[in-house]
Amino acid sequence: MSEPITIEMLERRIDRLRGELRRAATTGDRMQARALRAELRQAEHAWDDALADLEDQARPAPQPVHKPMLSIREQVHHALTLLTVPAAPKLIIAVHDAFFPGELVAARLTSLRRDEERSFRVQPFGRPYYLCPALTADLLSPARGLLALSTWPLETRVVGPLSARVDFLAGAIKVAERVAQLPEDAHDAQRLLWRFAASIPGAGSAGITPRSVAELAQAELDVHLDADTADRAAAAARAEERLDGSEALFGARLQRLRRTASST
Repeated sequence: MSEPITIEMLERRIDRLRGELRRAATTGDRMQARALRAELRQAEHAWDDALADLEDQARPAPQPVHKPMLSIREQVHHALTLLTVPAAPKLIIAVHDAFFPGELVAARLTSLRRDEERSFRVQPFGRPYYLCPALTADLLSPARGLLALSTWPLETRVVGPLSARVDFLAGAIKVAERVAQLPEDAHDAQRLLWRFAASIPGAGSAGITPRSVAELAQAELDVHLDADTADRAAAAARAEERLDGSEALFGARLQRLRRTASST
């Protein structure tokens, strides 16, 4: 079995042929020179092929294509869109972890609302949506620890005395509906459903299913919904009268509230 020809062997052969071709040309042996020139071209072609093989072997393996990571505001937007109600950062993170890829870090949520308000003041309504605080029904000021979407109507973004429970139940229904669309081995989603079920009377007493959680949440929601809707509608009407564009999203300032109170 003949030894495979390496690129080093070809290089030595090319050097030898060039030397012999130079001597044939010097002595005037044209036939020999012609034969050596043809052999040299053949060796050089073989060297080019061998070099191309080396380049192919050294070429790095193709890297997997990764989808670009979503920004933190897009991640929060996805979670709030699923819930359809204002939510605290802890719940937003739990919903994101249960249903969406990537990691949503709690520490990065701390300054998010301030960054959104700063962006709005620089270029009002320059973005399709803003992450803003829910507004308290009494003072129309930012509700501590609750995020909402600017695209929601004021009636949704304002929270009254019953709103925390109403929004919890509404969120439970949305989560249950999403879990029902997933395979049973979606463990993070199942754990989130169980957390909701634990705070809904009757939901955790038997086998927890998306349907049972949604039905029991809806039954309790029906008890509170009318009163909460009326409170929110009244607060939203006051907000539309008293707040400008920025305040309607990010809440009335304390100084303004004091001026309004003193003038009435």
